Amino acid sequence: MATPDPDPGPHPDPLAKPGDGTATGTLRRTLTFRDLVVYGLLFIAPMAPVGVFGTLVAKAHGAVALVYLVATVAMAFTAYSYAQMVRVAPRAGSVYTYARVGLGEGPGFIAGWMAMLDYLLIPAVAYLFSGIAMHALVPSVPGWVWTAAAVLVTTALNLTGVRAAALVGFLVLAMEIAVLAVFVVAAAVALAQDGPRRDWLTPLTGEGGFDLGAVLAAVSVAVLSYLGFDAIASFAEESAGGSEKVARAVVTCLAVAGVLFVLQTYLAALLAPMSPAELAAEPARQGAAFYDTVDTATGAWLHDLVAVSKAIGAAFAALAGQAAAGRLLFAMARDRRLPGLLAKVDRGSGVPRLALLGAAVVTLLAAVWAARRDDGLDRLVSVVDVGALCAFALLHMSVIGWFGVRGRGDRVGVVRHVVVPLVGLAVVVAVIVSASWTALVVGGVWLGVGLVVLVGRRWFPVRAGVG
Repeated sequence: MATPDPDPGPHPDPLAKPGDGTATGTLRRTLTFRDLVVYGLLFIAPMAPVGVFGTLVAKAHGAVALVYLVATVAMAFTAYSYAQMVRVAPRAGSVYTYARVGLGEGPGFIAGWMAMLDYLLIPAVAYLFSGIAMHALVPSVPGWVWTAAAVLVTTALNLTGVRAAALVGFLVLAMEIAVLAVFVVAAAVALAQDGPRRDWLTPLTGEGGFDLGAVLAAVSVAVLSYLGFDAIASFAEESAGGSEKVARAVVTCLAVAGVLFVLQTYLAALLAPMSPAELAAEPARQGAAFYDTVDTATGAWLHDLVAVSKAIGAAFAALAGQAAAGRLLFAMARDRRLPGLLAKVDRGSGVPRLALLGAAVVTLLAAVWAARRDDGLDRLVSVVDVGALCAFALLHMSVIGWFGVRGRGDRVGVVRHVVVPLVGLAVVVAVIVSASWTALVVGGVWLGVGLVVLVGRRWFPVRAGVG
């Protein structure tokens, strides 16, 4: 996996201006390296593969662990590009800021606009997962009530301050990893006592012969499990260790997630009661395949433990996503791309309160709407994926624009600053092309609206805020 280059020294902020931030306040640098990694892992969720395990086993003919290994390497190119650009522009706003620097104001706005689709709605997906899981455990309470409750609790935590939210997030993450560790131990005991249901190499080679095309098709789905590690870059202005700590945290988060994903899917694939061919023939059983594996191998007690962990973990994944969305809205408002009120920083908590509340309202409406519809989850997921992937594409182009085309920065290299982002761009484009027709249409419509807003801004600029 690619790792960030050692930072040759502090980089001047290309977007810094005299008096920048005085009208809106300044975000506090209180987050440690651990806090940054916690936010990223919370957003991703250590057991993210649980929901798509059966689908990937069917698609890859059983080589699900290999799928996640390849997906981790594929996403490493994106992590590398984030690590490069966070040093160039260590500001809130993530890919919005990087595209402004590397490509210009127009592409920067579009990058922020597409990322907004991801950052505002991916928490809604996580809240929805939480509501579904809690409703399954307590059927007497409607799922949308649990969903709304999760939004209110995590929003309140985000408003108390970034350090308090990070501390609670750390405790929740520790709980999730503990549950995953219980699964790993239980799976190891089951394998030692009864042996695997299929060959030990099947999770890496597939069943019935290796099929590269099938593996790559599954990778296009698996990379979506990693959405969220990029949110770490949104906290660049709140990192106590500067841009180098943020760059390291992005790559570390991806590496840790990759190890956890490969380990749990490898063990589950060995113990799965249904073969890849059976799962492919019965798509309705793919969603519950991981839980069926747990029930068969260890018993219902672990099934319930995993379900509770997923319910709580999903809510706090949304906490991290909502925090990142607030920083994106804050950054765009500070640059006069959105109403300036969103750029205000609360003096007591040190967070962009109005931006967080705005993100929470949009997330709440989307999550509750989806919770009350049978097809709500599918609709939300299809929209989120395209927004995130388009933002990733603009990130890679930003690296090429800043280093390769403009020749800015220290130690510009063809491999690091042109070849690597080009490979990352190719991976992202391949995943976008494989998206559903509905997702492409929604993404295209959102992009079209963004272009209209961009043109409208030139005629009717937003005057509130600083920049």
